Amino acid sequence: MIFLQGEGFSLFELLAEADFVVLTVLIILLLASAMSWGVIFEKLFTLPAAMKSSKQFENEFWDGRADLKSAGDGNPAANVFAAASREWDGLNGPSLTPTAADAMVARADLAMQATVDKEVAKAGKWTGFLATVASASPFIGLLGTVWGIMNAFIEIGAKNDTSLATVAGPIAEALFATALGLVAAIPATIFYNKFTGDLNRFADQLDSFSKLVQGHLSRKAYEWVDSGAKGK
Repeated sequence: MIFLQGEGFSLFELLAEADFVVLTVLIILLLASAMSWGVIFEKLFTLPAAMKSSKQFENEFWDGRADLKSAGDGNPAANVFAAASREWDGLNGPSLTPTAADAMVARADLAMQATVDKEVAKAGKWTGFLATVASASPFIGLLGTVWGIMNAFIEIGAKNDTSLATVAGPIAEALFATALGLVAAIPATIFYNKFTGDLNRFADQLDSFSKLVQGHLSRKAYEWVDSGAKGK
């Protein structure tokens, strides 16, 4: 712990003697900062991992190591692929009509888009908390600041003394609340913007994959339609 030393004065003493309202503000800001850093570290690992595993599955798909009947292996792109492949279950290829083919492709597209939205929402879980911390922390700190300054003026009026010794405690509380509000808000703002950009790129990656899979499904469906027409 860093001490603010000065003739026996320390941060511990500041917190111990803080007004109840200011102390509550400081505790809220400390908890918000700790929780936001937890979200930050979690997203720094999980978002790149999700994007990497999805890209790996895409490569396997286009290399021919995945087929339309394979189940998702747990990564987001595989789940998108599995949502589409379920639309093929129970279909008899040679007897597929053009109307049935169109309906199947449309259902597969809807299933993939729903899965893309679900995977992006899952990857972005708790990022909204960072936005809340980023926007609310400065104002919570400002509340502590205003309250601390108000206490300083009350001390001046009560003791009829404008010396620094009279107002040092309340003013220090006020300034610390301001600083802690910024300490909580700045990292939350920076990483919220970063993760928002990462999630947008992740959504674009999955959406592009779903469109390519849709095209693959469409070609396969109409191959079946053509083969069925030729067999009649």
